Amino acid sequence: MADFTSLINREGTGSLKWDRYPAGDVLPMWVADMDFRSPEEVVDALRQRCGHGIFGYTKPYKEVEDAVLDYLQARHGLKAERDWLVWMPGVVPALNLVCRAYAETGEGIMTMTPAYPPFLSAPQFSGRMLQKVPLCQENDIWRFDWDLMEKTVTEKTQVFMLCNPQNPTGRVFSRPELELVLAFCSRHDLVLCSDEIHCDLILDNVEHVSGLSLGEGAEERTLVLLSASKTYNLAGLACAYAVIADQQLRGNLKRAAQGVITEINAFGYAGCESAYRAGGPWRSELLEQLRANRDVLYKAVSNMPGLSLVPMQATYLAWIDARKLPVKSPHTFFES
Repeated sequence: MADFTSLINREGTGSLKWDRYPAGDVLPMWVADMDFRSPEEVVDALRQRCGHGIFGYTKPYKEVEDAVLDYLQARHGLKAERDWLVWMPGVVPALNLVCRAYAETGEGIMTMTPAYPPFLSAPQFSGRMLQKVPLCQENDIWRFDWDLMEKTVTEKTQVFMLCNPQNPTGRVFSRPELELVLAFCSRHDLVLCSDEIHCDLILDNVEHVSGLSLGEGAEERTLVLLSASKTYNLAGLACAYAVIADQQLRGNLKRAAQGVITEINAFGYAGCESAYRAGGPWRSELLEQLRANRDVLYKAVSNMPGLSLVPMQATYLAWIDARKLPVKSPHTFFES
């Protein structure tokens, strides 16, 4: 039985999340980092790896690759090949490498807003042009603004960076919507980078559709970014991977990573393998807890004047609209 009720003290562990407010008078919900203990099967696998006592440079090995390939097939119906996997220390480094791999200095990277901050910073860090297109809200659903996308794209645009499920709105885009995204990318000859790190945290009865499973034309221009880190609370193990079917796309990313990305954390591989092999029952219990937490939040926000919340279909994030709150800076207001 998973434990989602114990309050575990993270003081003194170097927690990025909690050390932001060391006085302890603010609940730090600013980063996608759960306070739930990871599955015992994962903890046991890490203990076993630790017991080996040697922590040298580690390359991806057959067992972890098999776990990922089996997971992609079983959970997402994606029959990937072993050489499609490109290992990374995280999705954020991968996003930054994508900008460098598929666009030159001054060329454009398009993405939707509101967005996970690295989607906005990665193009600028590499001297690429950030092209933001706001999602539009229709009947409590966040949707693509197709007309504005067409008006924003230029000959300099090279990459469309998608987040699905979307961070922070929690929207899970449907297959017809994603097919239109692929058609848009095909029409303008764009690389489609699909960050799907939250794809195993679906709360509603909706289907997650991988960017690589969109049919004809998808594999030649799409790469998918994934990790077990969000679902199983393993972000500190620094292990993620890209799934890239096209050899040229894969080669471009690997060249961009040369001298920047080296070997992945040995414990990251062990955690990833164990999470995918044995974490299923824990994940099912987690989703029930997250649904209950979401219901509590909905009820609370509905009774707070000036705040509103569009129902989220996935993730443990919540994008609360504070634009009607009569304060200059909601961030400063809530911190204080």
